[in-house]
Amino acid sequence: MQFHNADNETRIIFEAGSFDDIPNLINGRSYCVVSYGEPYFAALINRLAVKAGVALFVIDDVAPNPDFVLLGKQASRLLSLQRQPEVFVAIGGGSVIDTAKVLASAGGNFELVRSYLVTKTGEDGLANTPIIAVPTTAGTGSEVTCWATVWDNVSKKKYSLNRHALYPEHAVIDPELMLAKPLALTISTGLDALSHALESIWNINATKVSVDFAIDAATEILDVLPKLANDLGSLELRTRMAGATLTSGLAFSRTKTAIAHSISYPISLNHNVVHGIACSFTLPIVLHSISDDEGLCGTSLRQIFGDDLKAASHHLTRFLTNLGISVKLADYGIDMDEWHSIVADAFDGERGLNFIGTQEKFLQSAKLLDID
Repeated sequence: MQFHNADNETRIIFEAGSFDDIPNLINGRSYCVVSYGEPYFAALINRLAVKAGVALFVIDDVAPNPDFVLLGKQASRLLSLQRQPEVFVAIGGGSVIDTAKVLASAGGNFELVRSYLVTKTGEDGLANTPIIAVPTTAGTGSEVTCWATVWDNVSKKKYSLNRHALYPEHAVIDPELMLAKPLALTISTGLDALSHALESIWNINATKVSVDFAIDAATEILDVLPKLANDLGSLELRTRMAGATLTSGLAFSRTKTAIAHSISYPISLNHNVVHGIACSFTLPIVLHSISDDEGLCGTSLRQIFGDDLKAASHHLTRFLTNLGISVKLADYGIDMDEWHSIVADAFDGERGLNFIGTQEKFLQSAKLLDID
């Protein structure tokens, strides 16, 4: 199944077995594969090479939360080539696709990207190499967005590389690639997708189009994810989850994320909490804090959770705990002093400013939900 989303530049192929369409999308261009160094991904790279020819170069040491240091090393390897690839093929999760976006902007020189992230100047000097994004997890939505999350672990900072040119040329979503994924990864990526959907609703940038996508995505994830957790080998459930993730991506690609993500960044950075967990364990608090909203946000959330959003926040807590996700700060090594500091900074952050609610109501809800 192919379709083009008119609001961005990505052409989407969604079908089991569609991995074999990638050689036609490469269409004779020289390509660089960005992936992981595991046997499963090596087999996919070899499978691609049979029909598309051998890759010009392979970057297979992607790490979670792409960092300045490793990205600089990866870009320098490409700089040593006699010619740069004409397209990047990213095969993996969100970190792989984000890494490909950085490398596609660097043109072999990561310093140009670093400078742009830090100074917000110099975009004209960045490269615009096309990307074919092939997600192997259902969660991040990076295959249909124009930004990448980049970390400077030395300075303890997180950046967003946001350029229209970073919409992947193609997104190839093949649920068969997701069948082998373990339980913890399935849950964390699925919760990331749920967060994307909900964050695009309680968002100042929300529109009727974005909330329609978000309602469909959140409703489907809430139904499918617990079932999938108990049946990891189901292609039907993997397909449904991949579809919900895509829909969630189409929602937040229009709005960006909001307060739950803003809170998650220092928690991931300082407490080594997986991103999908860090951005989802606070969702019940956010939902409770805006439970009296009567606008587009409240109307949309009631279509997902029912009329009583305060009660829904408790149901959402049970949904998370039934998946093995704690909503207690202490379980993530966060004390109350640090929590208040994280929340204050998050509300002042770029993503926090997208949130329609207030810090005061958020903290009141956190106290009522007894998260300490």
